[in-house]
Order: sequence, then C-alpha cells, then structure tokens
Amino acid sequence: MNVEQQNLFRFLVGLGDDAVVLSHRLSEWCSNGPYLEEDIALSNIALDYIGRARMFYQYAAEIEGKGRTEDDIAYLRDERQFTNLLIHELPINDFAFTMVRQFFVDVYYCEYLKQLCESKDERIAAIAAKAVKESRYHLKRSEPWIRQLSEGTEESRRRIQAALVELENFVGELFIMSDWEKELVEAGIAVDREKLQAGWDQYIQKFLAESDLEFPDSQLQIRGGRDGIHTEHLGHMLSDMQYVQRVYPGLEW
Repeated sequence: MNVEQQNLFRFLVGLGDDAVVLSHRLSEWCSNGPYLEEDIALSNIALDYIGRARMFYQYAAEIEGKGRTEDDIAYLRDERQFTNLLIHELPINDFAFTMVRQFFVDVYYCEYLKQLCESKDERIAAIAAKAVKESRYHLKRSEPWIRQLSEGTEESRRRIQAALVELENFVGELFIMSDWEKELVEAGIAVDREKLQAGWDQYIQKFLAESDLEFPDSQLQIRGGRDGIHTEHLGHMLSDMQYVQRVYPGLEW
C-alpha cells in the first residue's frame, strides 16, 4: 500500500473499531436491561453498530489486499492493534452511565456521519448515509432517557450526574485529530473532527441545562485510542469478544 492507502486503511479500521467495541458493550445489556423492551432495544442498537463495523472492515480488508476478512480484523488482533476512541470501550457500569455515554456519542455521530456523507470516497459516503439514519434514531431514544432519569428520583438523578463526571475526561478525544487524518480531510475523504466540538458542546450544554444538569469542561482529556493505547478495560473485553474465534478458528460473521 502507498501512503494514501495506508491512511485510508487506518481510517476505516478506526471507525470499524469504534463501532464493534461499542456494539459489544451494548450487547452486555442483553438479558440485563431494566425491562424487556429496553433489553431488546439496546440489543438492536448493538446490531446496528455491528453492521456498521462490518462495512468499514470489509472495505479496509479490500484496501489492504492481503486476503484478510472482516472476521480476521475484528477477532484476530490484539489490544494494542485496536484503534477505537476510548469512550467506546468503557464498561457499561449502570444504566444511567450507558445512556449518558450513548447520548454523547449519538449527538457526535449525527453530525459526524452527516458530514461524512459528503466524502469524495463514494464507498465511505454510502456507509455514512446508512449509518447516520441509525444514529438519528439512537439519539431519539437516548435523549428521553437522560431527561427521564435526571428528573426522576433523587437516586436516578445522582447516577446521571455521576456518569457526567465520569465521562467528562473522555469526550475530548472525539475531536482530536492526528496528522494522517488531517491529510484525509485535505483530500476530501475524512471529516475535520476538531470543527465539530463547538457544535457538540453547545447542543449538549443546552439539552442538559433544560434538566438543570451541569457538565463542566474538563481540563484533562484522556487520549490514545487511535494510537492503540487503551484503558485497562479493553483487553478484558476482547478476551470475551474474541473467545469463540480464537478457540474455533475460521468461523464467519
């Protein structure tokens, strides 16, 4: 691969990793949701992310041209080879934490994918066009939960506020760009994520203020995901996610 292909491959795998890791986290609510309908809903959202990951991985495998499949990329890489942004890999914690995390990424993806639909790479634009419809639906689900939990009992509000505090140091990485990704932006392929932050902040702060919630700007932004530097949680998660493929090689999605 030339440099442009290497950057494109890295870009596609990163987006695939974001999706597959968050999908697995959401799938952990299967049979553990607060009630049956929400259990099913979270499982369906997890499936949306699995579909998104497959499309990015399939394209990445074609660009790489080494005969690897989407399954190889998803299930036969180690922790340091994953390049997902860190917010996706954090454990599900309690239901309030899961919904705050989902709300944050839903707002992000609704704008990010909308702009990615304008990519000069037609394959990427087509994937984004499908995925943004899903993210708009996801946001319609996560917003009411934030309002309901914040305006419910003292306990549900406490848990929402605790989730906001726990996540404040991880959201900044959503908007940090590396040099190689900036080159893809200049080529009209990727989205300048730095320019999304002001709109994201405004949307989040306005929505939370309606429920009298505070989300302070963090002075510490934990980063490293795109470079393969992760929290202690990802390795444990991968040991579960990759178990079947490692034990029974050659299985297909």
